[in-house]
Amino acid sequence: MSYLWVFIGGGLGSLVRYGLTNVVSGNSNWQFPIATLISNVVACIILGIIVVGYVSKGERYEWLSPLLAVGFCGGLSTFSTFSLENWQLIQGGQITMAILNMAISIGAGIVSIYFISSRI
Repeated sequence: MSYLWVFIGGGLGSLVRYGLTNVVSGNSNWQFPIATLISNVVACIILGIIVVGYVSKGERYEWLSPLLAVGFCGGLSTFSTFSLENWQLIQGGQITMAILNMAISIGAGIVSIYFISSRI
């Protein structure tokens, strides 16, 4: 049954990321890959809530972790797109923008999980 939860969550997370990318990219002239940053940070926040709010407190929801932590957050966040966008920035001569994207994305993800873990 866990595979079904991962499948459903992953599909939903991917759809949210796709929709967010279309909305943000359609309304932005930025060279900065903001849609991927938002997707990854939101996934970190959700993952932090799940892990700290439920799993670490010993609450047992057999469907929650596969559905949301593995499936939804896995579908919403995207390391491959993050890597591709940084490579494209580097190839386009925007090395500072690529370094800034890497620093902000990784930093914001870690800070998001830290913030959630200190509040729950």
